Amino acid sequence: MMLNSTSSTLSHFVLGAYLHVGNLRYLYFMLIALLYIGIVIVNISLIVVICKRKRLHEPMYMFLCSLFVNELFGSSGLFPFLLTQILSDIHTVSASLCFLQIFCLYSYANVEFSNLAVMSYDRYLAICCPLQYHTRMTSKKVFVLIIVLWLYSFVKCLITLSLNINVKLCGNIMNSLYCHNYLIVKLACSDTKVNNIYGLFTGAISILVPLFPILFSYMKILKVCFSGSKQTRQKAVSTCTPHIASLINFSFGCLFQIIQTRFDTTNVSNVLLIFLSLYFALLQPLLNPIMFGLQMSKIRNTYKHLFCYKMLTGRRNTVQVQ
Repeated sequence: MMLNSTSSTLSHFVLGAYLHVGNLRYLYFMLIALLYIGIVIVNISLIVVICKRKRLHEPMYMFLCSLFVNELFGSSGLFPFLLTQILSDIHTVSASLCFLQIFCLYSYANVEFSNLAVMSYDRYLAICCPLQYHTRMTSKKVFVLIIVLWLYSFVKCLITLSLNINVKLCGNIMNSLYCHNYLIVKLACSDTKVNNIYGLFTGAISILVPLFPILFSYMKILKVCFSGSKQTRQKAVSTCTPHIASLINFSFGCLFQIIQTRFDTTNVSNVLLIFLSLYFALLQPLLNPIMFGLQMSKIRNTYKHLFCYKMLTGRRNTVQVQ
């Protein structure tokens, strides 16, 4: 299934990682299907909670809503495709679908990191400048920040794809569960100097631009915590803990992804490789709504009122009718 060295275009890619799935395909399918259903349910329910209640139309919750939308976007760009491939006997993907998946996953990663950076700046204003918070973080500013971080991520990924689509390829087999931009570049037999330079540039930008507001915000927050009252420290811990946990979890997921695509992993077990390759798109969308939902009392109480109260009311009405 290899292309000859004179080929400049191709119609499909072969995903070699599924050759190791074997008889466990149905077990993998059920586990991933259950996890994907869980991701969809918890993220949609929290988006509904935030949109439904006007008292949650505050900057922090608007950024959380953007984060939950991104979780749905990223997981939907991977898991339906993954479930189809697991049950299929021919693990090929068309070139157009492959590039579309790359766009979705890379955009998801960029939006995630940028969203977390904006949220850290929002927490800095709320903790360090509480009296000026509502004048410095207006509804208009929140809207602009959300639009900019999504557009910034989309444009950057579109440029990456435009550089790779015209690259001359000498092969079409990727040892992966899904399409990777880096693995496509590795298949190239033409000059990829521009792709590599742009990749390094955007990689540095993707890390440094969000990292600066994150480090700045938490340095200021720590300074206030050490010099502030016990109540200030408690507020900082309660609001920043889920954000820090999300940031660490996502960083580990990206690190696992880089290690797997750029280093030799032949001695690593297939089950572990499958888990590590799905980590960034699986645990982040699943844990984020749980961490933020459990930690923030307004979301928790609104969720109980919207769903639990309506369920109890429905049961009472049914009993009365009977």
